[in-house]
Order: sequence, then C-alpha cells, then structure tokens
Amino acid sequence: METDINSYIQEQFDLKEVDIRTYSPLALAYIGDAVFDLVVRTVVVGRGNTNVNVMHRKTSHIVKAQTQAKMIKKLLPYLTQEEDDIYRRGRNAHSPTMAKNATMSDYRKATGLEALVGYLYLSGQFERILFLIKQGALEIEERI
Repeated sequence: METDINSYIQEQFDLKEVDIRTYSPLALAYIGDAVFDLVVRTVVVGRGNTNVNVMHRKTSHIVKAQTQAKMIKKLLPYLTQEEDDIYRRGRNAHSPTMAKNATMSDYRKATGLEALVGYLYLSGQFERILFLIKQGALEIEERI
C-alpha cells in the first residue's frame, strides 16, 4: 500500500494526528521551506550527476526569497481560495528573522509560498506541490 511520506513519518515515529489548521503560518513555512528545497534538489540531481557546487548554485538560485517571490506572484491565479488564504496568512506573519539578501516584501512573499507548500505537504497534497513548483518555474521561465 502506497502512502505519502508525511503519513509514513507520523506512523514510524508514533506521532499524533494534529489538526493542520492549528499550525501557525510560520510553522507551516518552516516545514514548507524544507519540502520546497527537497523538491528542487531532487529535480536538480535528477537532471544529471554533475559537480556538487554547480548543483548547489542552481538550487540556491531557485530557493532564494527573490525567486520564490517571483514564482508566487505568477502562481496567484492558479490558487484555490483556501490556498490563497494560507498564502496570505504566511505572507502576513511577522517573522523574527529575515533573509540576508532579500527585500522585506520578497521575504514575506517567499514565506507565504513556503507556508502554502507546508500546508499542502501536511495535508497530503504532494501532487499539488509539484504542480505549483513546476508551473511557477515555467511562469518565470526558470529551468530547475
């Protein structure tokens, strides 16, 4: 029987089921950041075994706040009302930190995108995550 990775992790570590709506937007962004990074790294590695520094530069370019902000701007028309609500909650959350090389606006938009990815991941919607990341890359003409 096939299961999503989050359910499998919960089962293996005996984690309790938590109502996803109780997570703060920053908690969603925290896990969403890792999921977004994992998807991009998987695609970069899957494109061919190359120098690790080259792979790191490519991945870093895609996962940085500026690129994520461009992606979410283009993705807004594709979002459902629920997804848009999650994105806005993440974007409007007051984070105690900020990315080193990003404007506050880009950082907040990126946090919103990461919150959305985290929400989708925790709710078992991995196909939707892949669609949004792929579509976002196409929309900004960025090859992952």
